[in-house]
Amino acid sequence: MTLAQVEATARAAHTGQTDKAGRPYAEHLRAVAEGVRARGGDEEQIAAAWLHDAVEDDALSERWLREAALSSRTKDIVLAVTKRAGEPPEAYAARILATPGALLVKESDLAHNADPARLAVLDAPTRARLTEKYARMRALLGLVG
Repeated sequence: MTLAQVEATARAAHTGQTDKAGRPYAEHLRAVAEGVRARGGDEEQIAAAWLHDAVEDDALSERWLREAALSSRTKDIVLAVTKRAGEPPEAYAARILATPGALLVKESDLAHNADPARLAVLDAPTRARLTEKYARMRALLGLVG
């Protein structure tokens, strides 16, 4: 799949979904993909960024991912950043760190999720909970500063 096809697939898969602030979910996907690009990511990582929440959010199935015309590296990154039900954050972080290319995608995801402008529209308890959650994950991944 080309990057344009991956983007179109991701946008279609998340049609009608919104983020915690009520914004179209595709805005988050675009921001993560652009963040990966800006951080020097390659096309496989940018493709994974577009798809990073697709399996986790049940927008696309693992079977779809396995059968998609994507590189095995892109598929591995998507699966690495896909949270699993009941999985401890430490195990999730370890999987990301063990998968080549996944850390950059997760770093971009965390950067957009923790954007003060995005968090500002949330209620104070949610903002505090998410800020702590994202900071903890950054620490587990060794992302400081």
